Formats: sequence, C-alpha cells, structure tokens
Amino acid sequence: MKLKISVLVTLIGVIVLIYAFKVGVFQGEKDAYVNQKLPDVVDYNFHIKPILSDNCYTCHGPDANKRKAGLRLDIESAAFLELPESPGKYAIVKGKPNQSLLYKHVTTNDVKQLMPPVDSNLKLTAYEKQLLKKWIEQGAKFEKHWAFITPKKNKVPKAEGEAWVQNEIDAFVLEQLEANNLKPSEKASKETLIRRVSLDLTGLPPKQEQLQVLTSSSIEEGLNQVIDTFLASPAYGERMTQVWLDVARYADSHGYQDDSYRSMWPWRDWVIHAFNNNLPYDTFLTWQLAGDLLLNANIEQILATGFNRNHPITQEGGVIQEEYQSYYVVDRTNTLGKGVLGLTLECAKCHDHKYDPLSQKDYYEMYSFFNNVKEKGLQMDAVQAANKKFFADPPYITISDEVVNEELNFVNKEAGEAVKVMVMNDSMPRKTHIFNRGEYDQLGEVVEPNTPSVILPFSDDLPKNRLGLAKWVTDTNNPLTARVFVNRIWAMLFGKGLVLTAEDFGVQGSLPTHPQLLDWLAVDFMEHDWDIKYLLKKIMLSATYQQSSVATPELIAADPENKLLGRASRFRMSGEMIRDYILATSGLLNTEIGGSSVKPYQPAGLWEETNAGGNRGILTKYIPDTGDKLYRRSLYTFWKRTLPPPNMSVFDAPNRDLCEVRRQNTNTPLQALALQNDVQVLEAARVLAERTIFEEGIKNAKSIIKKVFKRILIREPKEEELTTLESYYSDALKRFLGEKEKAVQLVALGDYESLGTDPVKTAALMLTAQVIYNLDETITKE
Repeated sequence: MKLKISVLVTLIGVIVLIYAFKVGVFQGEKDAYVNQKLPDVVDYNFHIKPILSDNCYTCHGPDANKRKAGLRLDIESAAFLELPESPGKYAIVKGKPNQSLLYKHVTTNDVKQLMPPVDSNLKLTAYEKQLLKKWIEQGAKFEKHWAFITPKKNKVPKAEGEAWVQNEIDAFVLEQLEANNLKPSEKASKETLIRRVSLDLTGLPPKQEQLQVLTSSSIEEGLNQVIDTFLASPAYGERMTQVWLDVARYADSHGYQDDSYRSMWPWRDWVIHAFNNNLPYDTFLTWQLAGDLLLNANIEQILATGFNRNHPITQEGGVIQEEYQSYYVVDRTNTLGKGVLGLTLECAKCHDHKYDPLSQKDYYEMYSFFNNVKEKGLQMDAVQAANKKFFADPPYITISDEVVNEELNFVNKEAGEAVKVMVMNDSMPRKTHIFNRGEYDQLGEVVEPNTPSVILPFSDDLPKNRLGLAKWVTDTNNPLTARVFVNRIWAMLFGKGLVLTAEDFGVQGSLPTHPQLLDWLAVDFMEHDWDIKYLLKKIMLSATYQQSSVATPELIAADPENKLLGRASRFRMSGEMIRDYILATSGLLNTEIGGSSVKPYQPAGLWEETNAGGNRGILTKYIPDTGDKLYRRSLYTFWKRTLPPPNMSVFDAPNRDLCEVRRQNTNTPLQALALQNDVQVLEAARVLAERTIFEEGIKNAKSIIKKVFKRILIREPKEEELTTLESYYSDALKRFLGEKEKAVQLVALGDYESLGTDPVKTAALMLTAQVIYNLDETITKE
C-alpha cells in the first residue's frame, strides 16, 4: 500500500511540474532571467523580430494559408490593424502594453488564451516578455530589415580591458565579451600565428626565413612585416582567387549532358592578376559585371566580363534555344544576388519572395540587365580567328600571342595557340517579360531594367544597362555590397562570418553576432577605397585575430560556438589547401602562375563512368599530365562539372554548377582514407623522406624525424610526440628490413624521380611522414 501511495505522489508531482512548465509559472524560469538587464532602447531587428519569428510567424506570418485570427505580425501595416475576429481590439497598441493583445496573450496564466499555444511546445522566456513590454512602451517601432539599412560607422565602444585592445575591432569584440562576463584568450604562439597568417593570405605554409622574421623581433613588428610580405606574394592572388572561383562558378567544362571543354582559364588568370594588383573591390566588380560597357573599354576589361559567362552551357543539339537562354540569364541574376548582394533572389523567380520584400517583378527587372547576350553556342573555330583580336561573334574574344605581348601579359599562354574566351556583349537587345510561374514560355508583363527599391532606388542618372547596374551595386549607399564582402573575408579568416548565412542576408538569414562591428568594417572598407589588402591587414593586426584557438572550459561552457569571439577559430583546411600544403612542405610544389588547367593524379575510370555515351568530346577519358604539371597548385586543377576533382570533392568542394559562397565543412571516414591512400600524399611523403635523408643523412632516427616534423608542422615536436613517432619509425624499419621488396615497391609510388636513397630507410621515414601528414593538426588551421 505504501508503495502505491509513493508512486501516486510521484506521478502527481510530475504532472504538477509539467503543468508549471507549460503555463510558464515555474519559479526557476522567472529567476533565471530576473537579473538579465534590458537594453536602454529595444531594437526591433535584433530584439523583437527574432522573438516574433521564432514564436509567432507560423500562425501570424507571411503564409496566408496558415494565418490565424486574421493577424499578421511580420509587416508593420498589418500588425496595427483592428483584429477582424475581435472588433475594437488590437494586437499592438503603441505605448500601451496592457491594452495590446499580443502582450496580454503571451503573459496570461489562462492556458486556453496563452500564446504560443501550449501544444506548440514554444514558450517565451520572462526576459523576452519584458522585451516585448518595453518595446510596446517605447512606441512599438518597426524597422526595415537590418541588412537593407545603409550601414553607419558606429562609435567605437570603450571597455574595461583596454590594455588588450589593439584596434577598433577589438573594442567591439571586448564589449560583448565583458557583457557576458568573459575574457579573451591569450595570444597564440609565434609559430601558430605565422602559420595562420601564411595559410590565410597565401594558402601555403610559411618558409623558414619568414618564421625567423617573426621569432627574431617583437611580435607586433614582426607580424606587420610578414603580413606585408605575404600580401606582396604572387601566392596571395592565387589564394584569393581560389575563394572567388566558387562564387563565380568557374569550371573548365560546359556542364550539362555532354560537359565538353571550354577555355575560361584566361579569365581565371585575370582574377589572380586583379587580386595581386589590389584592384579595388568596386572596380573588380564593375569590370566583371560590365567591363565591356566602359568608355573605350580595353581587352582586359572585356576579359573580366567572363564572370557572367561562367555558367553551364548546353552543347546538345535539338534543344529549345529560348529555354536555355532563360536558364543562363537566371544563373547570372542569381549569382549577382547570392555572390554579391547576399540575397536569395531566386526565390522570387516564380512568385513574390515569401520572406524578403522582393516581388517577382523585382526579379525580372534585375534579370533584364543580363538578357541581351547572344547565346548560340560556339560559332567560330579558334584557328580561324588566330589573327584577329576579337571573334566575329561578339560574345567571344580571341587571345593570341600579339594580344598577350601587348595587353594581357598576365595570361600564361603557350606560344602559337589562340585561346577563345566567352565574354559579354549586348549585341542582341531583347524584351524581358515576367515569366508566369517561372516558365520561360509563359510570358507575362514586359519589364524594364531596374533594381529593388527596398535595397536602394535605381538613380535616373544611371544608364539602364549592366554598367548602370554595376554603379548601383557599388554605390556607397547600397547597404549590402560592402557588408557581404567584409563578411566573406571574415569567414575566410575565422571559419564563419559575423553573419553565419553568408549567402543570405535576408529575413531568413542569421542575424550578425556583432552588428556594429560589421557596419564599422563595411564603412571603413568603403572609406579606404574598397582596398582588399587594407581590410585583410586591419583584421589580422587585431588582438581578436591573434588569439589562441585553445578553448578554456569557461569559454566552452559559456560560448561553445565561439559566437562572441573569445578565442581564435580552429577549422579544417579546404581540399585545395590541404593538397597544396602537402606539396609545399615536401618540396614538390610547382609555383608557376597561371596557364591552362592541368590534370594531376586521379583514380582511373571516373570520367568514363560519367560521360554522355558514345565517347563524345575530348573529356571522355581522364589522361593525367606528367612532369611538373602534376605538382601545380590545386587552383589550376582541371574542373569538370559532372565530376570535379575527387580529392577536393571529398573535402566538400562544390561542382560549381551554381554560385556558392559557403562550403559545407564535413568530417567523414572517406576523408581520412583519401589522405592515407592518395598517390599524391604518398609521393609527397616519399620525396620529403628522400630529401631529408639525402640532406641530413641518418645520424639517428630522432634527428631526421624532428626535421620532417618541423618541415610539416612549422614547430618543434614535443618529447612525447617524438617518442611515439620514433617508435613507429623503428617498427616500420624492422618490418621493411625483413620485406625489402615491399619497401622497394612503396618508394616507387609517384612519377617524381627518386634520389636513390636506401629504399628500406626511405620507406620507414616515408610512412612516418605520412602519419604526420594525416595528423589533425596538419590539415587544420589552428
């Protein structure tokens, strides 16, 4: 009997607890927020809208089919209307929370009246309720979406830990850390910093002499010097270009079914040249969007417009030309939206955007800027046009020896060949219609070139063509362009942007973790003439960037995702950077700049499995290059859309059918297997082992292992690390002494000529180097 009573009491207690949680009267919930300070001024975008979006929009948002009680809270004009089901009552009454049904329903103790409903499993915290109350008291002011408001250079805050602050960036970061009772991390070691800066600016490990510059001087003086050195390096342009190629959906093949060859690599060489010459970002964009429309445009400016032609193009016979014409223009429009403006414009292709204030008409007005290019496939053979500066068909140009010598000396072209590159030319003015339901053959209203006024009205002084569009995009009053680029640079350096959704600054995107910092950087960037190198150096000289990535238990508990930037971010390098890092540390890397794409090692038979059948075209079978071409930077690896380089795809590289601004970052067993078995990695380990033995001899195992370790990780090994590796080396050496033929077979991997060192010792050291190449630290930016 006592047992039954005990069980009954327990059940009643559970029921009471569940009820208390549901109605929001559980005392702990109130106590948890009682000491959280409300802001002096409640901001709609950053305080109120997230509450409404997470808890209210499902039933009172943009979806008319799901809307209840006739109440819509996502737009100002509807939120203040009289409620159709409650005459004389309003959801929001400015200055009067107790008369506002919104506030009354989220604070009531009546379960039947409580909002959000109990069965939704949503509930506002006490702090959120107080925010709503104060917002209504302050006039319930709605605002445009934060990203559509022109950024302002906010006053730099002052914080208690001023000694840590090295520039304005740190002041904004420290303000938020201190508000959350947190402290920044200590400065990273000199070895970690030089490696971090080198990877960020060149995509390659630092050289020993660069490490000595940092270690032989004060960290401030040395870091300033090495940053300048890296920014002046040709490898800097290659590093920046690697990031831009995903945005520009660059590939060496056309895509679609046949996926045949195209020669867009001179445009890629131009991008490298532009970054190395520090072309201002506004100019960089203008040339790519509309270089052909500039007054007295030169061939370099016209070449830059290849950006707009990087999209997939069908080579199949019998297609409906008008259909594919629409696909290409849609791609250019969407690329501008995602890659430059940080917007999901494509969501307005078939109907008005469900969340952002973008209509279908807005979409096709933007579309019309790109709708005047003649798209009829390949019109002229390169040999026929070898002596002409321009092709007869305007969307293509020829780059001959003469053009390279006189105007495009940055294009690394083999002598005697004429290279054809697709570019822009508005040679065929066309009417643009709204496509009903997004269907190319369902023509609706005719529209003229224009831009969404919610972002920035299109000035009457601008020409209604791509040049006018470029000027609109780079207008300092455009609220998106500078913010989006600054955020992308931040993501490149920190692993994720101040706005996590780098591709979406719209209503459904993430809020910035440090909105005032983002705006300050965006305005500062424009004030310094859109200078990309200035922006990079500014961020790198901050104490925020220079922190250690070692996370303390306090930081992990309080900020596990490192949104407050209390430590440096630690994340895996891209597939391209991993391969380049391995080539560079082994001494194999061919540092030639530019030129046609190359074909390094790749598993046999993959291209044959993906071709269209009938062995059509020159890309049906993968034939690897030989010699130094095998060791070019990954930037130059041939990119076939239907099968991108597998050693990069396995590390989350996109196929580049579409614009991508944020790669996924996965961790899979396949990645580890690729690093263990890729011929390129094994060959690099073999070459590094041979060179170390050749240069140092084998005085003792510990000495040569230390050399290999430092060559790869840019630091001295710890004693326990050295002991483990020495044991591994000894075991491998014993095994190969008994199986010499296997050692000979192992060191024969790869095309690079052997130095003739002892195969047994080389094989043992080769496997030791391979272990180091497979370490998490090796493939991670610390």
